[in-house]
Amino acid sequence: MADGTANVVRLLIADDHPLFRGALREAVSALYPASEIVEVGTFDEVHALLEQEADFDLVLLDLTMPGARGFSGLLFLRAQYGALPVVVVSGNEEPAVIRRCLDLGASGFIPKTLPVAGMREAVAAVLAGGTWVPSDVNLAGKGDAETDAVIARLATLTPQQVRVLMMLSEGRLNKQIAYELSVSEATVKAHVSAILQKLGVESRTQAVIAVSKVETGLWTNSQA
Repeated sequence: MADGTANVVRLLIADDHPLFRGALREAVSALYPASEIVEVGTFDEVHALLEQEADFDLVLLDLTMPGARGFSGLLFLRAQYGALPVVVVSGNEEPAVIRRCLDLGASGFIPKTLPVAGMREAVAAVLAGGTWVPSDVNLAGKGDAETDAVIARLATLTPQQVRVLMMLSEGRLNKQIAYELSVSEATVKAHVSAILQKLGVESRTQAVIAVSKVETGLWTNSQA
């Protein structure tokens, strides 16, 4: 894939900011002139598109957009499409955020302040089978044990359980979740029970709190 002129590279850019999508498109197009680039602005569009065709070489995923918050979108994509590389793009450049993304299976992290040349370098590295993070970021720091434990538990959720948890975090009721996922309320209740067991909590409220704790401080004062 090193020769952009000879290979058709299919990329999905998922970001709700058209100007930043344009910057990513410019970076990739210059590197791979034969690239096929699809742009979406909500996580529901990401899910719907990948349900139809998951044959992409790379997903460039904004952490926060309509339908996803924090790590939920990344969690879902890694659970549902394990072979599909995902590079996170974010306005939050905290080393803790970058570490969490890598822990959850991201192939790289592109800060939104990165120059176009850096974006090209990042995309090329991941498409070549590697990982990429900014060279000036210190990832050697240690996270706290409680957050690490929650991250590990979240990683055990199935794709459908991740979606249910995303909707629980948005305050949706079982019947609303059932309608959105086209399943029965009994199925939703079974998913909720499994989520509580995997996260080691006793109520849906505690599950939402556990997820929010992972994000506490990561998105404060930052635009993701």
